[in-house]
Amino acid sequence: MAEAVPARRVFLNHLDSYCGRSIGEYLSTCVVGATLENPDEEEEEDEHGSDTELRLASEEGYEIVGTLSKPESTNPHFAKETYAEDPEAPFDDETFPKRRSHPNFMDYINAEKHIVKLGKTKKEKFSTYVVASGHQYGAEEDLFHYFFKMCWLGETPAIPVFGDGNNFIPTIHIRDLAAVLQNVAEHKPDLQYLLAVDTSMHTLEEIIKCISKNVGPGKIEKVPKANAFVSKELTQKQLDMLFVNLRMHPFYVKENFNIKWVAEEGLIENIAQVVTEYKQTRGLLPLKVYIHGPPASGKSTIAKELCKHYNLHYVRTNDVISEKIADLEQIVAKESERVEVPGEEGEDVQEDEESENVEEARELLEAIKENMKQNKGHLSDEYLIKIMKDKLMSMPCRNQGYVLDGFPETYQQATDLFKVDDDEAEEEEDKPKGKMPKFNKMIIPEFVFSLTASNEFLINRIMNLPESEVSRRGYTEIHFLQSLKRFRNLNAHDTTVLNYFDELEIHPQFIDIAVYEDSENRLAVPKIIKEIGEPRNYGLTDEEKEALEREAAVERIVREAQEKAEQEHKEAKEREERMARWEEWNKHQEEVKKQELELLEAQSLPLRNYLMKNVMPTLMQGINECCRIRPDDPVNFLAEYLFKNSPDIDWNKP
Repeated sequence: MAEAVPARRVFLNHLDSYCGRSIGEYLSTCVVGATLENPDEEEEEDEHGSDTELRLASEEGYEIVGTLSKPESTNPHFAKETYAEDPEAPFDDETFPKRRSHPNFMDYINAEKHIVKLGKTKKEKFSTYVVASGHQYGAEEDLFHYFFKMCWLGETPAIPVFGDGNNFIPTIHIRDLAAVLQNVAEHKPDLQYLLAVDTSMHTLEEIIKCISKNVGPGKIEKVPKANAFVSKELTQKQLDMLFVNLRMHPFYVKENFNIKWVAEEGLIENIAQVVTEYKQTRGLLPLKVYIHGPPASGKSTIAKELCKHYNLHYVRTNDVISEKIADLEQIVAKESERVEVPGEEGEDVQEDEESENVEEARELLEAIKENMKQNKGHLSDEYLIKIMKDKLMSMPCRNQGYVLDGFPETYQQATDLFKVDDDEAEEEEDKPKGKMPKFNKMIIPEFVFSLTASNEFLINRIMNLPESEVSRRGYTEIHFLQSLKRFRNLNAHDTTVLNYFDELEIHPQFIDIAVYEDSENRLAVPKIIKEIGEPRNYGLTDEEKEALEREAAVERIVREAQEKAEQEHKEAKEREERMARWEEWNKHQEEVKKQELELLEAQSLPLRNYLMKNVMPTLMQGINECCRIRPDDPVNFLAEYLFKNSPDIDWNKP
């Protein structure tokens, strides 16, 4: 009798969520029935280089179908079908028996009952299972992303633990959960309720302390639970998950399933792998840059501009030394205060860890000060290398990256700074091959830029600086010429610091600053940014985006108000000018009319005199005659009368 072919179609809810997307993508690459194979055969297959069950042929792979949490979400590339979901559809109270539960989880319990019932009543169509999963972690992170991001940004000295942190949190790596579901689909167990958790038994405090140590400042701070509820980045669902207190033992999964675990022992035991996944998945790769160049070439200006653009840490020897001395003095001072004033009860100051380092800090502080005293304020390479390496190995530099300003200066300094220490030795497959020097990949620069310029150009630049600027930088004539000569000597032979990077195939890029004719070197920065590429850190948060939008809206409103006010002022001014011109024109017109009337009156005076003397008497006589005779055509009569009796006409002339 032939074996039943395992089911190929798998339904997942919310394929566009962290959990659904990760599980669906994993199962879409798996071969149907892979976990039914003999584990011994699988190990032999692994020896030949097969690390995961990749899909061998399209007809042997799983068909992933499911729903989307948001209607506007894009269908995942691995999903064969997606279905619309009606979140408003209520459960039928008569269909499901009543269960005592917290109101927040009533929907989950009703969904479980519904799924189990469908599996019993629709056996001919599909099988249903309820998998009680631990809190998922891994890849881009979901529940614990709040703490990972806070650690990565490095903006707080300690990571908060809400409450006492003693609650046990069941966990499972997201790919292990996907493997459990793969086994469920292929083994079709008789149990409909299964637990999917790893074998760890960690508290919230232990998990956050581990994340802080491996990604952040290394310290935690217990805060009241109420602080969690005011956080805008944590939802009520996430808070419920963080405050859960459960101990779960996955006996059935462990004894009956064939799982190649990614992190069977849990998050803490696999934190290095989890951190790597988190940074790679979210593109949070550190950016490490080394700026090399002669004095007055503008290394510091360029380095600071790059740090500002990429949100990196500026690393200069003098600053690092001062910072180290201040940190050591603070550790020693805290120990003195702790001895004189006992700590209050319940105070979480991690005394044990700090006490172990106090004596070491005191000895190092004394040695540094003594060494600087012997070397006229400078540190010898023995201590300088140690301090610089500690800085580059710090979490902020390992998370975001750094810009090294001019150090190391020599081949030997570079070798000592970037060499692999015994306790930092890397795996054999990661070690450089051939004659390439061994180096610590965590702190080695990725980009090396060397600024070039002639001595004449650099000297002219110093001479053109204001006296106050020259004094501030310490560029006196003798000091500057000595520094320039020393730089040229260090970079004149075959074993320079640039040769060191060349041997590691980190080839320096040379930038001639003289071609820009820019005293601040700001024109060289865009060229370097173009070579490096886009930033590799978090984008703006929703709050930052809202703040920028509000700021832009306020600026737009102010700008529009200013433009409106300027327009109104302009229109009012034009209106006033128009009215002034109109009044002036009217006044001018009146003056012209007055002058015209006066001229007309002056010109008409002789005519009036003539009419009064010669025409009006005759006209009056003609009118009287016309009234007496009453001719048929008075007008012609009057015209003829005037013509015949006009004193200007002499009828006796021939």
